[in-house]
Amino acid sequence: MDIADIATPDFVEVDADKRLGKIRSIFERENSRGIVVTEDGDYAGVIGEKQLVRSRMEDDTKASAVMKSAPRIDRHEDIREAARMLVEGDTRIAPVYEGEKLYGIVTGNDILEAVLENLDAITVDDILTEDVVTIGEKSHVGQAINLLRENGVSRLPVIDDDGKLTGVLTTHDIIEFSVRNTDRQGRGDRRGDIDRMLDLPVYDLMSSPVIAASPGETVREAVERMFENDIEGLIVTPTESDSEILGVVTKTDVLRALTFTEEERMDVQITNIGLLETLTREEVGDSITQVVDKYQQMQVHHAHVRFHEHKEKLRGTPLIQSQVRLRTSQGQVAGSGEGYGAEHAFHVALDKLERNVLELKGVNADEKYQGQVMRKLGDL
Repeated sequence: MDIADIATPDFVEVDADKRLGKIRSIFERENSRGIVVTEDGDYAGVIGEKQLVRSRMEDDTKASAVMKSAPRIDRHEDIREAARMLVEGDTRIAPVYEGEKLYGIVTGNDILEAVLENLDAITVDDILTEDVVTIGEKSHVGQAINLLRENGVSRLPVIDDDGKLTGVLTTHDIIEFSVRNTDRQGRGDRRGDIDRMLDLPVYDLMSSPVIAASPGETVREAVERMFENDIEGLIVTPTESDSEILGVVTKTDVLRALTFTEEERMDVQITNIGLLETLTREEVGDSITQVVDKYQQMQVHHAHVRFHEHKEKLRGTPLIQSQVRLRTSQGQVAGSGEGYGAEHAFHVALDKLERNVLELKGVNADEKYQGQVMRKLGDL
């Protein structure tokens, strides 16, 4: 299957200088699924539906301030490679080209809907993320925002004093709360209102009860639940009504699973690959392989490296957070770190990863990985 089967010409094209007020009006009038931003006639970026509707920016803000960079995808690209491009570009929408002509757009939801029937071949346990960042329900919203930003995640499971799951807080919850207050209070100086929001307990903004998934259910069932509830991810618990947190599964995790390969060389996926200026994908993969080869009893099925840029800079070089996560025959293991520039951040994260590998208990010989998950997805 390739993108030609699911790409749509249903999009709005606007100039980078266009004001958000007018863009919102056009978007709602034409009932479009996404916006492509151009500058001097050339492609510049994209604006997703939720990004536009939930933005708390003023109507006179330019499109260039909201747009997100996204890779150009050829209309006849394989659907697996398109999924990889969305994940590595850290975007849920991308422009689709036929040669040099802009044909339309494709979204992560388009891809998931197209492969939905095949997703009953794998379980949530195959792709969930185990290392979950949580927050207490009595913590302040300001603390939650810092955790979301520092860890490059979009949702935080909320726990009570006993460590039991009581809710979930997402970036969308925070933005929508802010937008609602802005709309209600009108224009003017809102610094006091923002301060009060940051001091609110997480309990006041979180969603509860939690919409969850169990590890044994199929990914198809989990994705259908995300679509039904218009959410991007689910907290994974032993049962749907349990309060124990086993992990998180998101639409991005599902898109990432579509890119797994059976090649002998370790599959490495990099999110925000554009931040790599002094490293190549091959060098990143070789560095991870050097660490893994020290522990041959641990077979790595898939490696995911994520880079996140902070606003802070040192002599023009941005502070970067790097996360390296390995899915292995012994479970998941990860390491993270920060540094000025992607290469520095990556090596700090790699050092932490190696320490965590050493601390991983019960590393025993396991039978060679046979690509079971990919064979289940072989009909795509």
